[in-house]
Amino acid sequence: MAHSVGIKDVARAAGVSVGTVSNVINRPDSVAAETRARVLSAIDRLGYVRSESARQLRAGRSRIMGLLVLDMGNPFFVDVARGAERAARGAGLGVMVCNSAQSPGEEAEYLSLFAEQRVRGVLLTPADATGRNIEAFRRHRIPFVLVDRVAEGATECSVSVDDVAGGALAVRHLVDAGHRSIAYVSGPPGLNQVRDRRTGALNALAEAGLPPDALRELPTERLDVAAGRDAGARLLGLADRPTAVFCANDLLALGVLQAMYAAGVGVPDDLAIVGYDDIEFAAAAAVPLTSVRQPAVTMGAMAAELLLEETELEGTDRTHDHRRVVLQPELVVRRSSLTAR
Repeated sequence: MAHSVGIKDVARAAGVSVGTVSNVINRPDSVAAETRARVLSAIDRLGYVRSESARQLRAGRSRIMGLLVLDMGNPFFVDVARGAERAARGAGLGVMVCNSAQSPGEEAEYLSLFAEQRVRGVLLTPADATGRNIEAFRRHRIPFVLVDRVAEGATECSVSVDDVAGGALAVRHLVDAGHRSIAYVSGPPGLNQVRDRRTGALNALAEAGLPPDALRELPTERLDVAAGRDAGARLLGLADRPTAVFCANDLLALGVLQAMYAAGVGVPDDLAIVGYDDIEFAAAAAVPLTSVRQPAVTMGAMAAELLLEETELEGTDRTHDHRRVVLQPELVVRRSSLTAR
């Protein structure tokens, strides 16, 4: 096994003390120029890289922020990560991005990893509807901010989008276009986002004087394209098929669109489709997809900024006021829903 070059090796090669090497690395202005040059030459020659983990153990503060999302295969969460990374980098921190794959078990494992790594803080989109994983994580006293989920208590910050309003935007648009029977491809029922979007959809139906059974829910186990194709196949098998479908995210909507295309069902003439998130692929689909836009990059950046604000107050006599930031969604209308009934 190759020998890892340490600070003692650099000191020996430069003919100085370990303390002098440390000063060159951490406080270069405190070392004479000639000595500094000799140490830097040794560092370059030996290929020394300082141990960040050791530095963090001494300082008691990590330069890493954890980010745990439901599905890194979903471009929405990629955009959330972009926003968080941008804010973290501005503060001199890096981001460790992990994917729970919508699994409470994997979520628990990653939260344990974050605790082991002593990360500065965590941005979290929960997969565990029971909240047990979060409660277990609290004992580590590592600050965290919920992303795409409203904090229910006053013990942490959250940044989310008003999904009830978003669901209402989607279904109100379809009702205004003349649709009176609408399917909701909803995703896993345990997710708050899925339930809130359904609530918004029902609110829009009630506003229009339509009964709740005008919305026919098709739950799926996952929020991906394959699940959308499966839901599309089930939709095609319905005897009294709805004339429109609202999907809990764009990946589901793209799967439904693929199923309709394969079956020769016209979109939007035979079936109008509305998605949610407004990922980049929505506008680039074979039939450009109407979608409810979430400001994902802004969401990630704001969550990271709240986490940074909280961690900067650690060890001071000032307290952090936990805040629940709720952003507003926006309906982006494209061809997939542009047909009157």
